[in-house]
Amino acid sequence: MPYIPPEVVSEIKRIDLLTYLREREPDELVRVSPAAFCTKEHDSLKISNGKWYWWSRGIGGRSALDFLVKVRGMSFLDAAEHLLEGSPAISPARLREPPERAAPPGRQPFRLPRRCADDEAARYLRSRGVSESVAAELMSRGDVYGTLRKGSPHAVFVGRDPSGAPRYAALRSCRGSYKGEAPGSDKRFAFSLPGGRPDGRLHVFESAIDALSFATIVEIEGGEWRGRAMLSLGGVAVPRSADGGPGLPAPLRQYLDDHGGDVREVRLHLDNDDAGKSAATAVARALEARGVPARIAHPPAGKDVNEFLTTRYSRGARADAGRAR
Repeated sequence: MPYIPPEVVSEIKRIDLLTYLREREPDELVRVSPAAFCTKEHDSLKISNGKWYWWSRGIGGRSALDFLVKVRGMSFLDAAEHLLEGSPAISPARLREPPERAAPPGRQPFRLPRRCADDEAARYLRSRGVSESVAAELMSRGDVYGTLRKGSPHAVFVGRDPSGAPRYAALRSCRGSYKGEAPGSDKRFAFSLPGGRPDGRLHVFESAIDALSFATIVEIEGGEWRGRAMLSLGGVAVPRSADGGPGLPAPLRQYLDDHGGDVREVRLHLDNDDAGKSAATAVARALEARGVPARIAHPPAGKDVNEFLTTRYSRGARADAGRAR
């Protein structure tokens, strides 16, 4: 499957919409004020200060890539190839098939664990309260699947870069307590669900199973989980920033770099224990320093989101909720 090298993605994302339209589709630009434009096709889509926002649809972004995907409906690869064709400075780095993903010095090349034991992984997800529909969709997409590690079944939670290429895999034993990551995993691209119709909120969790539990709760309560952007941090380590204050965990920092135009608020659904509460407070401070509003949303009961799901939404409670709807 073709992919776009991360360094090329970074170059493509620097192409802002106004520059793109001026160079490639000048007839589409309509000036509405000295510093703002709209498009001839969509008069409610305004462009100013390096950003664009489609007011009638509640969709916005910064780059031409965002525009082509969200407004024109192009696939990520098609939009990237279209932009590459019009950008001679980066066109030599075309979409290509890598013989093997290069690894940073000191890190072995990343390879996804071999897929097998899907039935065991599905049973494990059910045992944690994850709904069959949520599990089935993610497994059909290859975002979650089963593998064998030392002969024992494990669930795999895949993290991808903006091009869709796998860069990370969290492993969780289906029968024991093992938690780990596949060799070569890049923690910056931890498990996430970007969401099909972003509402401006990014929901952040300590683990992938908490994210799937949140999706299940949304489904039980009659909502649409596919429109909710979700990110697993793969733990609660909070780094220090250059000024000595709290920094952003690598997965969250990378997500904001890649999808920052879509994020208007971050909700921190971290664990209800001391470590989770301390981390949530520190991350909220780091987000506010970056100008991103943050809201701490620990689960109302239980240690974490998964425990809240399995205790609050037991089978009986699910049946009652279904009858109430």
